[in-house]
Amino acid sequence: MGSGTHAGNIGNIVRTAEDTRDLPRTTTHSQTRFDPLLGEWVVIASHRQTRTFLPPADLCPLCPSTPERATEVPESDYQVAVFENRFPSLSTDHANFAATVEGSPLTPLRDGFGRCEVVCFTSDHDSSFAQLDPARARLVVDAWAHRSAELAEIDGVAQVFCFENHGEEIGVTLSHPHGQIYAYPFVTPRVAKISANVAAYRNSHGGNLFGDLLAAERAAGLRVVAANEEWTAFVPPFARWPYEVQLFPHRRVADIPELDDAQRDAFAELYLNVLQRFAHRFDTPMPYIAAWNQAPTPKSGLARDDWWLHLQLFSIRRAANKLKYLAGSESGMQVFISDTTPETVATELREVR
Repeated sequence: MGSGTHAGNIGNIVRTAEDTRDLPRTTTHSQTRFDPLLGEWVVIASHRQTRTFLPPADLCPLCPSTPERATEVPESDYQVAVFENRFPSLSTDHANFAATVEGSPLTPLRDGFGRCEVVCFTSDHDSSFAQLDPARARLVVDAWAHRSAELAEIDGVAQVFCFENHGEEIGVTLSHPHGQIYAYPFVTPRVAKISANVAAYRNSHGGNLFGDLLAAERAAGLRVVAANEEWTAFVPPFARWPYEVQLFPHRRVADIPELDDAQRDAFAELYLNVLQRFAHRFDTPMPYIAAWNQAPTPKSGLARDDWWLHLQLFSIRRAANKLKYLAGSESGMQVFISDTTPETVATELREVR
């Protein structure tokens, strides 16, 4: 990929369009600092304060280029485009840092190694993922798979995270329909904690925690929002967000690249179904975060055999004109207090027409 932009049909041909603008090399002076109390890495990326913030449509950097104005996509049109973020939190450029933070010998310090990419779902500035047709949504799945496989091959990458932030309330800085991919140099706290619990469940129960949870939800049906032959979308019984749905394939795979054609087609159809329910639950579409939970990379050192790929889709909207704010209990102690019940939310989403 380098400085180019991937555009085209991933399933048939990946075309690289070269950016001919005279721009400085994409780099970052990010740091990762280890919190010894929580046992977690924190990324320090202060240079992102100057990133582009909600420009008008005629200055959108994710729209196709025109003879009058070059953008991040050096093409007059495209279906799906992928390129390196120009304001990355992580970069494959290595920097020299001391072993620990100055004045804090208990805080290990590393450079901000990794990679951050942008995935544009469509060239239509005024569209959204929910408005894509199944073929285009499937093309995005193929792009996620293609980039996940390539990024996982980078030495030092422990986890690949594909996600979308949608809506100003979520904090998006560009309104053009797009998502992002982060290649982390460490396994994130969420995936590390789930992996540990899955391993403990295997040792104590002899089964797969993901699979048993999915089977229970499919059998009960109380919290199932929608399903097809390959996937089930349900509100988890322990949902922490006001509106939260998780999408699981019926056949276990560890990551997006392992999905076969039938699973990819079925996911595109079911995901669009659920997104439409999010879009029409209230008078205006819900802001949301869509987060793929993939297994750590083979180079991470963590087991992948029991991991079950799934997508977590959630919104901070708890009512038509109310948002869920992470206040004292959530932000201070990481104990979520939900304003909704999973069973009620599932019923509401099922009834959206």
